[in-house]
Amino acid sequence: MNENIQKYTEYCLNCPVKPCSQKGCPLNNDIPAFIKQVKEGNVEEAYKILSQTTVLGSICGRICPHLKQCEGSCVRGIKGEPVQIGEIEAYVFDEALKNEWYKRIEKTEKLAGKKVAVVGGGPAGLTCSAFLARSGSEVTIYEKYNKLGGILAHGIPEFRLEKDILEKTINSILSLGIHVEFGKELGKNISLKELEENYDAIFLGFGANIPSKMNIEGEDLEGVYGGNSLLEYGNHPNYQGKKVAVIGGGNVAMDCSRTIKRLGAEKVYVIYRRAEKQMPAEVKEIAEAKEEGIEFLFQNNIVKILGDKKVEKIECIKTELVKKEGETREVPINIENSNYEMDMDYVVMAVGSSPEKEVLEGLGLELNKWGYLAVDENHRTSNKKIFAGGDLAGDKGTVAWAARAGRDAACAIGDGLILHKL
Repeated sequence: MNENIQKYTEYCLNCPVKPCSQKGCPLNNDIPAFIKQVKEGNVEEAYKILSQTTVLGSICGRICPHLKQCEGSCVRGIKGEPVQIGEIEAYVFDEALKNEWYKRIEKTEKLAGKKVAVVGGGPAGLTCSAFLARSGSEVTIYEKYNKLGGILAHGIPEFRLEKDILEKTINSILSLGIHVEFGKELGKNISLKELEENYDAIFLGFGANIPSKMNIEGEDLEGVYGGNSLLEYGNHPNYQGKKVAVIGGGNVAMDCSRTIKRLGAEKVYVIYRRAEKQMPAEVKEIAEAKEEGIEFLFQNNIVKILGDKKVEKIECIKTELVKKEGETREVPINIENSNYEMDMDYVVMAVGSSPEKEVLEGLGLELNKWGYLAVDENHRTSNKKIFAGGDLAGDKGTVAWAARAGRDAACAIGDGLILHKL
C-alpha cells in the first residue's frame, strides 16, 4: 500500500458519530468504515463499502471541495489538519479500476424487465444509471455529445482530472450493461413524448451550460466570454502576451484562470467582490492558482467593460463587507468614488450558469420560481414518470451533490416501479 495512504488512515479517529459522513459528505459515504478497512489492508472491502453510496470515487476523491465537505467536518481538523479523506477515497477507487473489482459488485433483478431512459451523461445521469442497472433495469443514456461525462469531460481541465481516470470510471459504469445513444439532444432529435412512450420512467440529468451575465455596460463587446462555454467547447482565443480578467470566485473561475495562464496569457486576474475566505472555490485550487502566477483582486467588483468594438479596458470599484440585518454573512458594498480602470484584452464571466430556458420551457413540465425544473423530495417532476436532478433542477452545484441527486432519483424510480406507482 502507498505509504502516505497508510499514514492518512492511521490518523483517522474512526469517530462513532461520523460528522465527515453525516454532515460533510453529500453522498453520506461511510467514511470511518471504509478508512478502517483500508487501514487493515482490506482495500477491496473498503471499495464495497463506498460502492453502496457512490460510483464516482476516483473523481470525487480528486475534485470535490473537501474542506467545505467531508474534510471540513473532520474532528481532526478542529485542532490540526483533517484526515486526507479525498486522497484515500481516490486511492481505493483507483485500485478498484485497476483490479476490476467493480465487476464483482452484486446486482439484483428487482427491476428486471423495466426500462428507464436517462437524458444526460454527466455525474447525475451516470450515477442514476449505475444504481438503476444494479437493480436489474434496462438503462439507456441519451447523450448529445459523442462521449459521456458532462462537466467532467467538457468542463474540468486535465490538470485537475486526468481523462484516463474519467474514461475508466465511465467504462466501469457502462460494464453494468448500460446502453448509450450518442448525438441525441432533447428537443432537437429526440422528444420527451417519444421517451415516455418507450420507457417506464425517465431521468433528466443534463447540465446548465448557459453562462450567467452581470448585465453591465460593454458585456457584449468582442473579447467577453462565458466561463462555462470556454471550458465546455475549448474555443479559446490567442492569449499570448495578453491580459485577461476572470470574474468570479468559484471553481469555474479557478479552472478558467489556470487554463488561460497555461495557454500563454501574460497576466491573468481573478476579480472577486468578496473576501478570499468567502470564495466558494476549493482552498487548494486557490492556492495552486496563486502558485501559478494568477493575481487575485479581492473585494473588487467589475462595473463596466470599455472599448470600441472589442475589450480595451475594464472599470472596477472597490468594495467593503458589511453585515446587514437578516443576512447570514457579510455582503459586499461598493465604496463610493473608488473606481479605477485597468487595461485588458479579454474578460471571462465565471459567475454561474443556468439551463437553456427554451429547452426547459419546451418540456411541458412545471418550473419553480427560480426557473429550474420543479421537483419534490424524491426528484419527481410534475409528470409522475419523469424525474430530474443536478443543475437543471437547481441542486447544489458540486459533482457530489449532482451524484446524490442521481442516486436518490434512482432509488425513487425503483420504488415507484416496484410499487406500480409510475
